[in-house]
Amino acid sequence: MKAPSMMSNWRLLLVAALLGLLPLALAWHLAHLQVVPGQEKGFHFLQSEGEARTLRNQKINAYRGVITDRNGELLAVSTPVKSLIANPIELNPEQYDELAKALKMSTRALEQRVLNYANKQFMYLVRHLPPHEADAILDQDFDGVYAEEEFRRFYPAGEVAAHIVGFTNVDDKGQEGIELSFDSWLAGEQGSKKVVKDLKGNVVKELGVLKSPKAGKDLQLTIDLRLQYLAYRELKSAIAKQGAKSGSLVIMDPKTGELLAAVNQPSYNPNDRSKVEAYQLRNRAFTDLFEPGSTMKPFTVMAALETGRFTPSYTIDTSPGHVFVAGKMIPDPVNYGVMDLPKIIKKSSQVGITKLALQMEPNTIREMMFRVGLGQSTGSGFPGESVGVLPNRTKWHPIELANLAFGYGLSVNAVQLAQAYCVLANNGQFHSVSLIMQDEVSPSHQIVNTKFAKEVKSMLRGVVEPGGTATGANIPAYAVAGKTGTAHKVGEVGYIDDKYVALFAGFAPAEDPKIVAVVFINEPASENAYSGGKAAAPVFASTVEQALRILRVPPQQQRMHANNGMQLSSVGRTH
Repeated sequence: MKAPSMMSNWRLLLVAALLGLLPLALAWHLAHLQVVPGQEKGFHFLQSEGEARTLRNQKINAYRGVITDRNGELLAVSTPVKSLIANPIELNPEQYDELAKALKMSTRALEQRVLNYANKQFMYLVRHLPPHEADAILDQDFDGVYAEEEFRRFYPAGEVAAHIVGFTNVDDKGQEGIELSFDSWLAGEQGSKKVVKDLKGNVVKELGVLKSPKAGKDLQLTIDLRLQYLAYRELKSAIAKQGAKSGSLVIMDPKTGELLAAVNQPSYNPNDRSKVEAYQLRNRAFTDLFEPGSTMKPFTVMAALETGRFTPSYTIDTSPGHVFVAGKMIPDPVNYGVMDLPKIIKKSSQVGITKLALQMEPNTIREMMFRVGLGQSTGSGFPGESVGVLPNRTKWHPIELANLAFGYGLSVNAVQLAQAYCVLANNGQFHSVSLIMQDEVSPSHQIVNTKFAKEVKSMLRGVVEPGGTATGANIPAYAVAGKTGTAHKVGEVGYIDDKYVALFAGFAPAEDPKIVAVVFINEPASENAYSGGKAAAPVFASTVEQALRILRVPPQQQRMHANNGMQLSSVGRTH
């Protein structure tokens, strides 16, 4: 009777022992998985798999450098924004209606976008939202929707400085203007950090920075925003009033070569490019070429003076008011008779300048034009700049030489023309065009004898005086020197009779110029006011007078009306 009792105890002990070993076996298995190294699918495997689902390297966008004018006024600045991104696999179709409503799009458009990214794990829902708008959408807790911090470029001067500053694309890469040419300088370097994310992709913990972002460098331009606004307003008004096709206005400092203003019409708003067309993006002051016409005559005269064979008092008989060169008649408006060189410039005589040019060695004029910067880069570094055309021939036909002397057969842009007139204003010293502020002014080069440059500069004062071609450029408070230009436009089969470009290039005050300005009007619509003297000179006068007052240049003289008539008096008051 004792044997069955002993058997029951043995079984009980066996069962108890097995039950006691189960926790140990489980602990041993867990140890193999999570503690003991070297096991297949052990703790290293599980840890890496867990980290792969929760640990992420997240980029840290770098702050793009600001762009300012010469006085520190902001031209381009970056502001923090948020972009909403999504994992198409995690999106919940039942939430499409509400998500589309929050994103201000149709449900069908959202479905189509998700379909386009069906085999991917990343897509943008909307870029560059203000943080408060993005947070309002995130607060609705949509599955698979996350946020990414970015920066968006903002341009305080808008269309006024658009062509100079340019703009960036949605990824903050420079596309036009200074933003493009100095993209690597402004952009900086992206950083990264390690974070822990939950199943919904939200960052629950930052584990540390792997690489710190490097902010972009700031850039200060030579542009004076005050003059930029002024020039833009005056040019826009003139283009609208004249019904012209387009135009440019450039202002430079002749003593440094710094570009103080460069504006164009038509322009665009870089902060909203949704309706911008390609033709609006061109910085015409740098890219558009034209034949400079009579604005080249001063350089022909300066080349003549430099030969030593001619002086300002040298006379040329322009009778009977025209001259034939290789069978082609070159006329003046009237028969000016015998003219000295200052009068040839004042009246802009085609006959006089032609007869002068034909007495010179063929390459003399071309070499002078090359020295003042034509047919080559201005040195500004602006992207897309056109260098123009300055013909270089081993043998010049007389008509080719005559055309070159009065500004046909070559092409320039407005900045090149301003650079050339800086040589006259600066008494023969040449500066490359500068767009970026430097600690020191770039060195100048004396390319023309000071005596000859001053003689031509004196001749240019007569152009705005009574009897000259540009009395509309006269400024009562400041002495002006400059030259008009009126050129036929080139069509498919030659010059077009009724389409012109109107130009005025000049500087003030004439004796000690503070600014050089070039006004270019493309196709003024008026049949009676298409010339440089009528279409461009008044724009020059209005712009330059106000610019000199902004720069606090004391007026030299001011006309005052007295009760008993007109009286001229000199004043020294600074405005």
